[in-house]
Formats: sequence, structure tokens, C-alpha cells
Amino acid sequence: MVLKTDRFGLRFGPLTASCRHLCVDMQKLFAAPSDWALDWLPRVLPNVVRLCEHRPDGTVFTRFIPPDRPEEATGSWRRYYRRWEAMTRSRLEAGMVDLVPELARFVPPATVVDKATYSPWLGSDLHDRLQRGGVDTLLVSGGETDVCVLATVLGAVDLGYRVVLVVDGLCSASDETHDALIGVYHRRFGQQVETVDTEGALAAWT
Repeated sequence: MVLKTDRFGLRFGPLTASCRHLCVDMQKLFAAPSDWALDWLPRVLPNVVRLCEHRPDGTVFTRFIPPDRPEEATGSWRRYYRRWEAMTRSRLEAGMVDLVPELARFVPPATVVDKATYSPWLGSDLHDRLQRGGVDTLLVSGGETDVCVLATVLGAVDLGYRVVLVVDGLCSASDETHDALIGVYHRRFGQQVETVDTEGALAAWT
């Protein structure tokens, strides 16, 4: 695995009080032992912890919540959960949808938004919460770079947020698609998405 740090930096100024840290799906569900375990998660976790320590009251966690059974899902999600029936809540051990313990300790003052799809913007009040708090910038960490983080970023762009990805705070099951997505953000979303490493994020977040 190659965790690439940013060589571009923050092109649109420091991170201010209008910034929130949006940490995507850092749950026991994606930690070993699990069919969805991400080998990278333990490697990036210390960086995510540092971001949370910097501003626990400025952190929002999302949690991916599978249905109890495949039959409760709709459309292609039903087929998906038939393939991954072992990851439905009726089959999982209790507490597997919880945040990993290293991050759960930040709640409160950090807050949690639950979601049933890759995107946190569908079926939740996340956007309303952020707007009520005067938020216009999101510092994004978590996983997976090429699945739930991707859906989070594209939705945030559509809603007009400035998005800053903490590249050494992201995890994926695939080196190839992680690196490809970081390249796409630089080449195709340069006016809306910036990338930075943890040190740069902490130094810039006043």
C-alpha cells in the first residue's frame, strides 16, 4: 500500500471555524475480523484520531448501517445483501455497526449520522445540520476512498461545500483505485476538492 501525501496543499486558504471534520464509516464493521475488513484501517486510524483530538466538537462521524435481512433492502441493494448476507445485522455480532473504540470516545461532543447507503446525504439530516452550523468546508477522512468516501465527496461537491481530503487518513481495499481517485480529484475537481496530509490539515485548521 502506498499512502500518498499531497504536494499541492491547500490552494484556497486555511481551514476556519466554518470547517467540520467528516469522518466516514470508521466502524467495527470494517475492522478485523469481518468479511468487510480493511487492512488499511489500522494504519490510518492514528491520523484520524489526531484530527478528532484537534477538534472533537468539530467532528461528525457517519456510520453505514446494513439492514436486518436482505429482504428489507430495495432494488439492487437486495441482491447486494444476498451476496453479503453475513454482513446484515441479523447475522452480525452485537455492536459491529459501532465506531471503532479509538473514535467512539469522542462522542460526545462529536456527533454521529447514520446512513443506509454509500452517500450520507440521502435519507439523513446531515446537510441541514451542517447548514445550521454555518459550515461551508469539509475535512474528509475514513473509508473507503473509492466507495463511501467517493459518494460523500461527490455529494458534498454538488451541495457546494469546499472539500479537503486528508489522504493519509483515508483507507480502501484497493491501492489501485485509491491512487486513481486521488489523481481524478486533482485533475478533474481542482476547484472544489483539495488534498492534504494530516500534518497539513492540523496546521491549517485554526
